[in-house]
Amino acid sequence: MKLLFLGDIVGRAGRTAVIEALPGLRDEMKLDFVAVNAENAAAGFGLTAAIADELFAAGADVITLGDHAFDQKEMLTHVDKDKRILRPLNIANPAPGRGVGVFPATRGRRVLVACALGRIFMRQPFDDPFSALDSALKTAPLGGGVDAAIVEIHAEATSEKAGIGFWLDGRASLVVGCHTHIPTADARILPKGTAFQSDAGMCGDYDSVIGMEKSEPLRRFITGLPGGRFEPALGPATLCGVFVETDDRTGRAVLVRPFRRGGVLPEA
Repeated sequence: MKLLFLGDIVGRAGRTAVIEALPGLRDEMKLDFVAVNAENAAAGFGLTAAIADELFAAGADVITLGDHAFDQKEMLTHVDKDKRILRPLNIANPAPGRGVGVFPATRGRRVLVACALGRIFMRQPFDDPFSALDSALKTAPLGGGVDAAIVEIHAEATSEKAGIGFWLDGRASLVVGCHTHIPTADARILPKGTAFQSDAGMCGDYDSVIGMEKSEPLRRFITGLPGGRFEPALGPATLCGVFVETDDRTGRAVLVRPFRRGGVLPEA
């Protein structure tokens, strides 16, 4: 099976680039399943129902969210209406929505997708992502209950993301990090067959400070003072993510490649 995961969509530049490119990418790359993180798609903060519908219409199968999951208040109710949108599973239990699901892919195959938040350097404490993901993957084992499994770990620390990767090695097709908006150079297949990359990067304008127009972040760095609102940069976007091909018998990865297209970063 051929899987594509696209990292954090940031603002109008990122979502427009994804919506315009994804139909062609599905055909060009013969993709069987596409997951995207869209927690920064609405003006850099959260997701709206209308944007989610546009992403699904363009060819996304699943949308994941992160620490900005509920920045747009309508998502508090919409995640219960559209089961294709996943919030992190280790947010406190009263949170609406769900953090894991099994979804249809091409030729009758099924893909488990789960996402969780890390705890190191994050703004607020969350439940343990290791035990949460362990329980989630046991609901539909790879190679038996499902044909492939994608796990997103939304975290600051590369050490925590690597730990999740090795913890789930052999039980997921792909473990991929999000949240830092910068693609890492460590895409590889772990010893037991799980594809891994510490951070997929973002789908957004890289002539920016992690997707935001440069002036306000620079002012805050230089002065140390709060001030204006962060605004997403609106230049040409680079699409960043991870492409994985799996063995249909086992669900484990046989190929992993970083994906980059457009904008200012070298293509991959």
